[in-house]
Amino acid sequence: MNLLFGRLGWTDTPFAELIAHPSVNTAVASGAAGLVILGALVTTVLLTRYRLWVPLFRDWLTSVDHKKIGVMYIVLALVMMSRGVAEGAVMRAQQGTALAGGFLSADHFAQLFSTHGTIMIFFVAVPMIVGLINIAVPLQIGARDMAFPVMNQVSLGLTASGAALMMISLVIGQFATGGWTNYPPYTGLAFNPGVGPDYWLWAILISGVGSMLSGINFAVTIYKKRAPGMHYMRMTLFTWTSLCTAIMLIYAMPPLTVSSAMLALDRLLGFHFFTNDLGGNMMNYANIFWMFGHPEVYVLVLPAYGVWSEVASTFSGKTLYGYTSLVLATMAIAVISFTVWLHHFFTMGQSSSVNIAFGIATMVIAVPTGVKVYDWMATLWRGRIRLTVPMIYLLGFFMLFVIGGMTGMILANPSIDYQVHNSTFLVAHFHNVLIPGVLYGVLAGIHYWFPKVFGFRLDERLGRVTAGLWVVGFSLTFFPLYVLGLMGMPRRLPDFDDSAYGPWVTVAGIGALVVLAALAMIFFTFWYSIRHRDRFAVPLGDPWDGRTLEWSVAAPAPEWNFARLPQVRQVDDFWRAKQDGRAYAPIEEYEDIVMPRSTAFGLVIAVASFCMGFGIIWHIWWFAALGFVAIPAAMIFRVFRTDTERTIPAAEVREKTEAWLAAVHAATPVTRDEEDTPANRGRAVFEGNPA
Repeated sequence: MNLLFGRLGWTDTPFAELIAHPSVNTAVASGAAGLVILGALVTTVLLTRYRLWVPLFRDWLTSVDHKKIGVMYIVLALVMMSRGVAEGAVMRAQQGTALAGGFLSADHFAQLFSTHGTIMIFFVAVPMIVGLINIAVPLQIGARDMAFPVMNQVSLGLTASGAALMMISLVIGQFATGGWTNYPPYTGLAFNPGVGPDYWLWAILISGVGSMLSGINFAVTIYKKRAPGMHYMRMTLFTWTSLCTAIMLIYAMPPLTVSSAMLALDRLLGFHFFTNDLGGNMMNYANIFWMFGHPEVYVLVLPAYGVWSEVASTFSGKTLYGYTSLVLATMAIAVISFTVWLHHFFTMGQSSSVNIAFGIATMVIAVPTGVKVYDWMATLWRGRIRLTVPMIYLLGFFMLFVIGGMTGMILANPSIDYQVHNSTFLVAHFHNVLIPGVLYGVLAGIHYWFPKVFGFRLDERLGRVTAGLWVVGFSLTFFPLYVLGLMGMPRRLPDFDDSAYGPWVTVAGIGALVVLAALAMIFFTFWYSIRHRDRFAVPLGDPWDGRTLEWSVAAPAPEWNFARLPQVRQVDDFWRAKQDGRAYAPIEEYEDIVMPRSTAFGLVIAVASFCMGFGIIWHIWWFAALGFVAIPAAMIFRVFRTDTERTIPAAEVREKTEAWLAAVHAATPVTRDEEDTPANRGRAVFEGNPA
């Protein structure tokens, strides 16, 4: 081992493998690594060419504004999703050519399904959800920022550090082959002494701490920063689901951290937690991991449920049906989700009585979810529905997620699960839950709240095309896997020799191409909308005839959110204020507003965490020590800083607020029929509330 570079050598890149063993398999690996390098170079050139380094550092990387942090979470997730979806398409291509011999090695395919799952769960779904919560919750509860703005920045930095380790594993070294769960013995030192499992472990350990800190921050913000009069039963459903998600993050992330740390000790220091000898038991890993793993499913789904509540109410023009039942259902899901983890390994040898108990719990958790679906449908009933992009995603959710839930009830039966657990039926099921349940919800939320952050809408026409591609692409890709699973096709295998699978695999491959087109349409929609942002501008702040507090301020929302903290009287207070004539009332007296000052602390923690993780992975101990020491050093330096806040003068707040109010009162309100036209500047005609 080299003291300077540890176990890192010149041959630890896919390019060296391509030179030594040229083949399609090594060419694919080298091409993927080349794309990462090319992307980094192009980004660097563009930032330099347009002199954006200083604005990027000053306005974004050092900002503690919850809205900007939320945007950066979502940008990170979209970058990682590009890789995750591309890997999924490559796997479909491999299986589509399996009868002809395929083009990937078994080890390469195993790395692909491991990175695909890890990225899509930990570095796409989680950052997207956390990003939406960051953007919307402080505005919905009438707060000016998170309870701990700097900790919010640190959480983002830790997540980005873990994502960077995932991304660099494509260029230097190889990844684990133990799936997104990193199961031993596949990831034990005896089976895999390479760096792959270590990449997974340190990416998850570092980002997991960030997720837990986010949970603490969200919970304290909702508990302590609500505006006057914002009682718990006046909060929006998105805020309620965010609160339950925050509590679940606080309790679910420690098991993930513990199981990962124990496996890291096995690999680094020769411990025997999950080995086959000296008292080790690898089944303990499965139990501890899934104590996190199943609550994690609802950590992701619950905020999407909150988005559906906002979308159903806003775009049907109705008060949300069954508000109290939706709150209680959210609480029930959060609690029951901690009691069902064992259904992920019915096949691993528990007694029948244990399997039955967890099977019943799995069936029970479907009840509060069903309550939610019926409440959303009742909200839409006889409403003035506008078929906007978020509403199209909601309709796709209704059709597809319910099917995924029904297959979940099938798998809750241990005897059935035993037959199909290791088949593509299970792959179809969890994608059938997570894509319509989480991804559609996040994409709907991005389209819904985008104007509030940037001051202009996304193009509706392109958004509808994107939503349609996601619905069609998902259906073509994953419904055939149900059939293949019932035919006996195992999951996680790179090839097969039964020609009966061929037609269904081909259909799934076509679906993967449609999903790639849907992903491309997301970026094209952003690009087109930014290019034509003047046409889509909604500076007055209420483009959807909104009902909740975030729509009561300008777009983009000012740094301080509210010139004066709102006094909340009831649920949907802004809609009621428009009804009563209280909306857009002049403010009699302005005060100075104290806001946290920008800081590079989170950026330093991110870089130091990456250095520590990369150093440990490659046994470059001086590099790991440098990162490890930099973290407490940065904390100590931060403690002794006294200029952590800045005051925004009342005169500045008055000037901007009164200019916005004057524009609101001078504007001609638009009807819902004009909602997706250039006439919509963010002031909607109040059209009442149907029963």
